[in-house]
Amino acid sequence: MAAEEDPDKKSGVWVLDQQIDRPIDVEGNKVKETQNRKNCSSLMLLPLAFQSLGVVYGDLSTSPLYVFYNIFPDGVDDKEDVIGALSVIVYSLTFIPLLKYVFVVCRANDNGQGGTFALYSLLCRHAKIKTVPNQDQTDEELTTFSRATFGEKSFAARIKRWLEGHEFLQKTLLILVLVGSCMVIGDGILTPAISVLSAVGGMNKNHSGISNEIVVLVAVVILVLLFVIQQYGTGKVCWLFAPVVLLWLLLIGGIGIFNILKYDSSILKAFSPVYVYRYFKRRGRGAWESLGGIMLSINGTETLFADLNHFPVLSIQIAFTVVVFPCLLLAYSGQAAYLMKNSNDVSCAFYHSVPDIIYWPVFVVAIAAAIVASQSTITATFSLIKQALALGCFPRVKVIYTSRHRHQIYIPDVNWILMILCISVTAGFNQQTQIGNAAGTAVVIVMLVTTFLMILVMILVWHWHWIFVLIFTSLSLLVEGPYLSAVLLKVNEGGWAPLAIATAFFIVMYVWHYGTVRRYDIEMHSKVSMAWILGLGPSLGLVRVPGVGLVYSELASGVPRIFSHFITNLPAIHSVVVFVCVKYLPVCTVPEEERFFVKRIGPNNFHMFRCFVRYGYKDDHRKDDDFEEKLFDSLFMFLRLESLMEASSDTDVSTILDQQALESSDTPFYNNISIPFSNADITITSVETITPEDCQLNFSRALTMTSSRRASSIAEIDEMEFLNQCKDAGVVHMMGNTVVRARRNSNFVKKIVIDYLYSFLRKICRGNSVLFFVPQESLLNVGQILYV
Repeated sequence: MAAEEDPDKKSGVWVLDQQIDRPIDVEGNKVKETQNRKNCSSLMLLPLAFQSLGVVYGDLSTSPLYVFYNIFPDGVDDKEDVIGALSVIVYSLTFIPLLKYVFVVCRANDNGQGGTFALYSLLCRHAKIKTVPNQDQTDEELTTFSRATFGEKSFAARIKRWLEGHEFLQKTLLILVLVGSCMVIGDGILTPAISVLSAVGGMNKNHSGISNEIVVLVAVVILVLLFVIQQYGTGKVCWLFAPVVLLWLLLIGGIGIFNILKYDSSILKAFSPVYVYRYFKRRGRGAWESLGGIMLSINGTETLFADLNHFPVLSIQIAFTVVVFPCLLLAYSGQAAYLMKNSNDVSCAFYHSVPDIIYWPVFVVAIAAAIVASQSTITATFSLIKQALALGCFPRVKVIYTSRHRHQIYIPDVNWILMILCISVTAGFNQQTQIGNAAGTAVVIVMLVTTFLMILVMILVWHWHWIFVLIFTSLSLLVEGPYLSAVLLKVNEGGWAPLAIATAFFIVMYVWHYGTVRRYDIEMHSKVSMAWILGLGPSLGLVRVPGVGLVYSELASGVPRIFSHFITNLPAIHSVVVFVCVKYLPVCTVPEEERFFVKRIGPNNFHMFRCFVRYGYKDDHRKDDDFEEKLFDSLFMFLRLESLMEASSDTDVSTILDQQALESSDTPFYNNISIPFSNADITITSVETITPEDCQLNFSRALTMTSSRRASSIAEIDEMEFLNQCKDAGVVHMMGNTVVRARRNSNFVKKIVIDYLYSFLRKICRGNSVLFFVPQESLLNVGQILYV
């Protein structure tokens, strides 16, 4: 193992880093397997491409239901406008979903996970921009913590230093990610509303007696049922999603061909980019305003990226280029051909263009496809909230896994909030155009956020030349910039809805993150030096009572404030103390065998340890319902390896330690001594001399501690028995029940944020004890007040 700077060196922490039965070549193969697990045979790609239709493309494929009505809400004045609008749709689909997302952005997935938070996690691994600095060198050795390397003088290295050296840029990047995430949540509310409402709108095409109020009522009923069934999961019916979407795409593609041949085949000249220019020249401001409706033709593109799941990128590309893209082009071309001869039927243009003989089967499939599309956006919203939870950007809420094999999740609190907002939008706006304006605003803002994040990914992760980055950025902004200006013109016509929804969620997410960071900073500054603990002696200057005390903290080093606060008021502590640091890392998942990482604090007779518990943003906590047992298994494994190593290598290690100790009192006692044993690579990480600035221990005492450690190797088995006895005596989980308050001299805004908003969120969110399945009879909450 390479030499590393350990956060607990200066505190006299004894470390044994175990890598059991994991030689270097095995580790390398595991990394390659993690990075390339989506590479599969050509025979498997086609079934996966088929399955991706129901998960990834449901939202994008239902856009033909409502696009032309939102482009021409007041009717078609000139048939040439239909050709121009179709031309803009064709090239919007080509540039954004096809070229940008399917062939570029989807490659930036984080081990199969997409979305703004996945991109942010990817960037956090390549640059130290995470706002909660609880990450250390050992975390970077995880097999899933893959990142690229680059030269110190490269363009990527300069950008990395620029980001790491400016706290303002880091906060700005986080705000950008939060804004994009909140817009995705807004899209998760608006897409079910407009998709289901547009699909149900076909009821009154041939039945004028059915009023718009009845259509809205039916749409609301379907939406309520859709959100209610979320708690049961979709694992049993998800196999229907892909066939439904495929049938839908084939139907709209076939109807498109029929309409082109029947009404006006000259509509195909819209594939010439000349008609884009003519459209804007002829209509002027009207063409610019219509971009808000044209924007809906690419609605669902961000959901495409967020719902990647475990599909190989190649299967996503095959599905889009072979099925989705041509079917959508045919569908829009067919509707445009119909409108060339029936310009008065722009309202509900899709259903008017459907032949009467297959009208009702298409109507049923349309509703089914709208439900699948809504399910895709709801699932994407749940996944995004789960990622935000892990990165400390959302209050702790209950996450239920509805399928063990498909990693489907359900968040009850978020589900009911989405349902209320979705029904309010559907019943409140009562029109497709206003909902369309709102959806367009959310979509274009998310795309712009993705563009800015992709710039950093291309530089820091892919190491693209700055010229290629500039080309990508210019083309993206050239298309998305006009769309943004167009949707902002319609803020007062429904575009305010996603802005209001996103603002509410942004306040919640930013306040929670701000309070979390401030609380962590206070705990970091108020922690007690480990050198002070070691200076107290084996008894820590306290009464050591039988049992094991698990002290939970987010700190990766030092003694948390809750521990010093506890022993100050009650001068007694358990015979064995384990500081448990639960960390969420910017990785998709942490393998089970690497989740627990144990270190020893001080000599053996202190009976003190530090245990890091590491999770990724996709990890399932329910698998750790035996959290306590897994923690003790890791602790016992640590002791066995320590005893085994010292018993077999005591002589060699002692010689090396003595040689290093005699060289200089300023150097570590021992550095990176790797002793292979039975195909295991057991590494002792360096422990530094404790300097006078840290405590009153001098070098001679440090040598005494080293000698004492070697002499105690025979008693390791006794320590395991002692630990077993303490475990049988009782385990107490000590957690901080922290109350955060703003200082008296704080400004008014800070007092509102901390004393009211953050405090309210902490009261309604779930406690850590629930996440780690801590029994209430073993829980000890240590109350304290932190002033920030």
